[in-house]
Amino acid sequence: MAEPLAAGIAVALVSVLAVLAPLLGLSPWLITLVAALALGSLTLDAARFGGRGGHLLAEALPGGQRRLRRIAVHEAGHLLIASAEAIPVRQVLVGSLACLRAGISSGGCTELEPPAAAKLPLSDLRRWSRVLQAGIVAEQLHYGQAIGGADDRALLGRLWGLSGHDAATAQREQRQARREVEQALKACEHDLLQRAELLLLAAPRLGRTTPAAA
Repeated sequence: MAEPLAAGIAVALVSVLAVLAPLLGLSPWLITLVAALALGSLTLDAARFGGRGGHLLAEALPGGQRRLRRIAVHEAGHLLIASAEAIPVRQVLVGSLACLRAGISSGGCTELEPPAAAKLPLSDLRRWSRVLQAGIVAEQLHYGQAIGGADDRALLGRLWGLSGHDAATAQREQRQARREVEQALKACEHDLLQRAELLLLAAPRLGRTTPAAA
């Protein structure tokens, strides 16, 4: 839950309580207390968790495993294609708690070894195009659409922007890379889901901070 959304929900709850309190015979002091707790929680969330406290709570609840599994599928896509393209992976994080521990404001992250130079040859751009689109493709193959991937698209855009190639070439190459990734992940769908389950088992959550053994 993003910070603006969390703030909106908190304000809405306090407003509803203010309307219903007289009908329910509740003390005005209770409304004041609830408002203070809501504002205090939002402030703590912003200061301590970068506004991602709602995500931490959502992932800790019984339905949170579905959210974490989707993130794990996304990151498993990156991991498999990075291995195929011989691009080293520094670490893979699944879930807001794992990312916050690493100082990253995200729900999931596959940290890759940065390229040796800002301006890459076409062969390397093609490899990075496949790796960076792999998470989005993995989500779409398994869920029908992708929710994550904004950071991946932004990084891919920067790499192509620095390359000196024109926009038409960049778009054509990225579409081709995407088709290649789709074929590769369809061919190893079992491995993709198996890797995602291993990542899910290792993902820490509030109330279960020690990752389960894979």
